[in-house]
Amino acid sequence: MTAHILVFAGSIRKGAYSGHMADAASKELVSQGAEVTRITLADFPLPIMDEDLEKEHGIPENALRLGRLFAAHDGLMICSPEYNASIPPLLKNTIDWVSRISRDGDKPFKPYAGLTVGLCSTSNGNFAGLRGLYHLRAVLMNVGTQIVTEQCSVARASEAFNDDATLKDERSARMLSTVCRSLIERVEASRG
Repeated sequence: MTAHILVFAGSIRKGAYSGHMADAASKELVSQGAEVTRITLADFPLPIMDEDLEKEHGIPENALRLGRLFAAHDGLMICSPEYNASIPPLLKNTIDWVSRISRDGDKPFKPYAGLTVGLCSTSNGNFAGLRGLYHLRAVLMNVGTQIVTEQCSVARASEAFNDDATLKDERSARMLSTVCRSLIERVEASRG
């Protein structure tokens, strides 16, 4: 049975390196046999997470749409930039809002239940976004996802990608191939 993977970047900046990484991850996942849905968080704008806002207005519709999309897939591939050695606010806010969902209409609903997640990072610096992935991993573990051990972090990202959404550096390409393979294998193993 084909693994269904949702892929997105943690930034919506025009030309974001994490967007290029998400394109490369999508291409690699497809080449390894996964069915991929590639989205942008720009299509799901959300207010800043605020429990008073939630109490007054409920869960925003875009958070529910994302939650349903998460639940409709076997796994996620999140490609994140690093902001000040941590998670970008857009990504953290998205994770937080989706984590607040406990019902969809009159049915209990936990969007993160059973999801397996692969992680990639990009940075123009030498740390390659690794510090941000450490924090992202902790947050995703807390919301109940299973995160694969392997990850792909790409330094000097402004020079890292070919025009065909592949990585120029052989070592980086191998890391991406490994995390994609691990994500697919983990999804398949979780099905029993």
